[in-house]
Amino acid sequence: MVKEIDSATLQSRMAAGDDVHLFDIRTPGEVAGGAIPDAAHLPMHLIPARIGDLPRDKDLILYCRSGARSYHACSYLMQQGFDNVVNLRGGIIGWARGGYEIVSRIAM
Repeated sequence: MVKEIDSATLQSRMAAGDDVHLFDIRTPGEVAGGAIPDAAHLPMHLIPARIGDLPRDKDLILYCRSGARSYHACSYLMQQGFDNVVNLRGGIIGWARGGYEIVSRIAM
């Protein structure tokens, strides 16, 4: 079962300075429309190639537009032996609905 976090809890953890690793797994075009502050961009299709770069000793919080793709990415990482992955329930849509900050990003 994939662990999930809601936007309010994530915001609280970030505000408290918790050591979380936030990954935006959307496409570069989606990210260009705005992202959660301090999120690293890791497009979903690159996760298998970059799996060795992901820390296994820290919480990895993944998000996408609505939470569906990131849920599947978390499930994939769990199948690869990661037990520290967490899906942002509702994705960036839920984050925006909560009124939390979104920063502009330039497409890569």
